[in-house]
Amino acid sequence: MKALRRPSTAVNALLALLIVGAGFQGWTLLRDAGSETGANASEIRTVTVSEGTVTRTVEAAGNVASAATATATFGTASTVTAIKARVGDTVSAGQLLAQADATDAERDLGLARADLQAARDALDRAQTAGTDTSAATNEVARAELAVDGAEAAVGGTKLTAPMAGTVTAVNGTLGGSTRPAGQQGSGGFVDIADLTKLQVTAAFSEADATELKAGQSATVTWTALRGAEATGQVVAVDPTATSRNDVVTYRVAVSLPNPPEDAKPGQTVTVSVITGNVEKAVQVDAAAVSAVRDGHTVTVLGGDRKREIREVEVGLEGDEAYQITSGLTAGERVIVPLAEGGAG
Repeated sequence: MKALRRPSTAVNALLALLIVGAGFQGWTLLRDAGSETGANASEIRTVTVSEGTVTRTVEAAGNVASAATATATFGTASTVTAIKARVGDTVSAGQLLAQADATDAERDLGLARADLQAARDALDRAQTAGTDTSAATNEVARAELAVDGAEAAVGGTKLTAPMAGTVTAVNGTLGGSTRPAGQQGSGGFVDIADLTKLQVTAAFSEADATELKAGQSATVTWTALRGAEATGQVVAVDPTATSRNDVVTYRVAVSLPNPPEDAKPGQTVTVSVITGNVEKAVQVDAAAVSAVRDGHTVTVLGGDRKREIREVEVGLEGDEAYQITSGLTAGERVIVPLAEGGAG
């Protein structure tokens, strides 16, 4: 019997040791969890009210375009016999771009001139005979108008550049009509742009467009040209809106007096326009300001760690900071509410 008691005593001692160890580990875990909860409960983020410059900007995507464009269109319907301009060519004002068959137009001009000569001869005979010349005079005037029209038709078979620039599109083909499909009344046979004068057109949201006006400074950043940036000015804001898929935007033109070397029409850019700027302003992080029904409030953290909800008046609502016109002074600390799910 004595031989059996020794294993029983050892087993009991081992079990007691395991129970004590488990209890201690559980107490440790609970203590650590309690400490962590207490730490999280007391964790806050604060920012200091300071004095500086508050800036507000609005931003939109846009595209580079030429500030000076023109289309060249034949004045006479005929068949194209020669195209002397290609895309990329630099042309001068008045330069011949294309030629159309002038056979019919020249024949009509010859007939009109013959009619004019006949009308003048009839007027001369009436004057010599001393008869009424009213009808003959009217016939001469009609014939002169016909000659003017026929001469214009002959001139319309030659397509010349209306301005100096670079050919950006040739919309017709050799042997085709002088009025290519899709161009009747709305476009040209040849499109020309002055690539030395560029501007940007961007579509701003309805709310942002209300803050834009001619003369405001703008920063243009290129999507495809790494590090490319230029400064321009708002030239014009369309007075009417453009609506697409129930989204209302306003087209805004921005000048580009000094574009990057590789800037070209059609490139995608981002346009940022400064719409507000206040220097030496009392400012605070925008995240620390809460909008309430009657205005704005902040939570001030005092030197004794006491919190005070205080009403403030906000001036310019900047991109990152708000201008505080009353309710705070530089040097005070305010609490920034934590974002849901953890510290912000």
